[in-house]
Amino acid sequence: MRVTKNNDNPINEQKIIDTIRMLGIDMIDNAKSGHPGIVLDTAPIIYTIYAHHLKFDPSNPNFYNRDRFILSAGHASSLLYATLFMAGFDIELDDLKSFRQLDSLTPGHPEYNKTPGVEMTTGPLGQGFATAVGYAIAEKHTEALINKKEKVIDYNIYCLCGDGDLMEGVSYEAASIAGSLKLDNLIVLYDSNKVTMDGKIDDVFQDDITKRFESMNWNVLKASDEPQDIDDAINKAKESNKPSIIQISTTIGKDSSLAGSNKSHSICFDKEEITKIKTSLGVRDIPFTISNEAVEEFRGYIKERNKDLITSFDEKVETLGEEEKSILNKLINHDKAIKLTTLDYTKPDNNEELLRVSAKKVLNSYALISPLIIGGNADTSSSTKIYLNELTPFNADNYIGRNINFGVREHAMASIANGLALAGYRPFVSTFLSFSDYLKPALRLTALMKLPVTYIFTHDSISIGQDGPTHQPVEQLVSLRATPNMEVFRPADSNEVIGAFKTIYENNNPSCLILGRNSIKILETTSISATSKGAYIVHNEERKLDGVIISTGEEVTLALEVMQLLREKGYDLRVISMPSIERYNNLSKEEKEELLPLGIKKFVIEKGSGYSWYQFVYKDNYLFTLDRFGASGKVEEINSFYGFTKEEISLKIESLLK
Repeated sequence: MRVTKNNDNPINEQKIIDTIRMLGIDMIDNAKSGHPGIVLDTAPIIYTIYAHHLKFDPSNPNFYNRDRFILSAGHASSLLYATLFMAGFDIELDDLKSFRQLDSLTPGHPEYNKTPGVEMTTGPLGQGFATAVGYAIAEKHTEALINKKEKVIDYNIYCLCGDGDLMEGVSYEAASIAGSLKLDNLIVLYDSNKVTMDGKIDDVFQDDITKRFESMNWNVLKASDEPQDIDDAINKAKESNKPSIIQISTTIGKDSSLAGSNKSHSICFDKEEITKIKTSLGVRDIPFTISNEAVEEFRGYIKERNKDLITSFDEKVETLGEEEKSILNKLINHDKAIKLTTLDYTKPDNNEELLRVSAKKVLNSYALISPLIIGGNADTSSSTKIYLNELTPFNADNYIGRNINFGVREHAMASIANGLALAGYRPFVSTFLSFSDYLKPALRLTALMKLPVTYIFTHDSISIGQDGPTHQPVEQLVSLRATPNMEVFRPADSNEVIGAFKTIYENNNPSCLILGRNSIKILETTSISATSKGAYIVHNEERKLDGVIISTGEEVTLALEVMQLLREKGYDLRVISMPSIERYNNLSKEEKEELLPLGIKKFVIEKGSGYSWYQFVYKDNYLFTLDRFGASGKVEEINSFYGFTKEEISLKIESLLK
């Protein structure tokens, strides 16, 4: 057993490691659910990180300049909770006993803002790895902003991943970006146990990790599962000018009868097996029995190593200028609400504009007053127009830049945005709406963690024309609207673009902004302020109300044209612009009924799937939507082919009003 010392504090490493392992196993046994294999094999890794490297204070888990540890292999949650308990975070033994129980501090997979010391929600493999890259980008950018005179910000990101994480495409995307950006503050510890959930890894994964990561400009190291070996490798990684990955040879289910077998991944060991494991390790065979000596040693060791952490940081902060202090304070407090007093926006002379251009103008106005806004495109800025014109690119030679070219990597882009948001920023990302499918798993985590990431999706319907059905989104809007915690805005014109941005940046919600490809006339009756309500009247009836047309995006213009044709035939219809169904649904019952009176027929016009709209209509034929894929052709031809003309829609509505 190795005994190390931190000044006068001795620490019996093996005893602490075995205590962590057994607590993890007891949690799984108590819950009758979990993943014991990784707990047994990676305990030395997580111990070494927390004991010897991680810069943190368990009494102040949100201390800004702490090192971040991200468990990308989220199924090892009991290992993490046991370690956090041992390290002195605000987690009690009873919390470990309630592992995987409803509303406990120890859920089945780590959850952000649930458990002290958990940095992000993980479980979907690869997401932790990619988000760690986002955290590393955030740290480098913050360094460039803050460290003008002294090294105030200097934290590292540690990420524990497994074979499954590295099989996921998002990890490859993110690793490629990290290498290009030379993120030397990122250290990934790879639990290489050569086993998948279904069997031996050689059947599905024969990548040469050394060659793979070296080709992406990473520093690659190898280590055994001995704490000293892991410690040495981490120290070498810290000396590198590149991101580092340490391939650690481990044995899944170590010290059990299923050691090395995929069967240990998610099995619940029986009592006899647990007894054998504990006996072999010299641990008492009583559930949740811990060595108080081991706990005190571990906590004392950590406290001693980090004793000057916060004091030293506070002293350095006092040396900062007022601007740097202000930025840092906003990051520390996640003070993300941004109010724009003056908008640098000029309407075009012809009163017509691409909404992508409108969005660029508004976004730039916000970015110039808020240093928290940072983001970019998946190699699409020339098409999406979403770019911070007066700010520089973020790259390995210019970490202070705020325009990130993510390359053709939509999935990693969204995961990285999550990391930026977790670090206190207000990131935006942009690509075509049809490509939102590539990033949906990361967007879902955005919503789960309630992070203020703004997704700006352009080319929003069949109206993009000749690019054809692969690029014409149909079902994507429904998917985004169905995502809990996500606010989706589809503005009708430039006024609503301004209103959407105003709503997004004055709040801290996960948001999607959906923009079309074509130029749109700025309507006389659209409202910047009313956009925040989610729905409002853009044309009111003058006589007896015959019906209500609800629409979004460029189709609001079409709805007004339909209304006018019906008016000429003696029908009086109200037209509602509904840029955000989510915000409309948050209105009071009275406000909703004022907009959409009960007993009045409602019609919906939107060039996409109709599933979002069944809460408003009586029957399918009241929906003028699209529930099949589009086609390649000129916009006018496509609109006519799919029935999106004022003449055809007005005739159908007329037949329903008779």
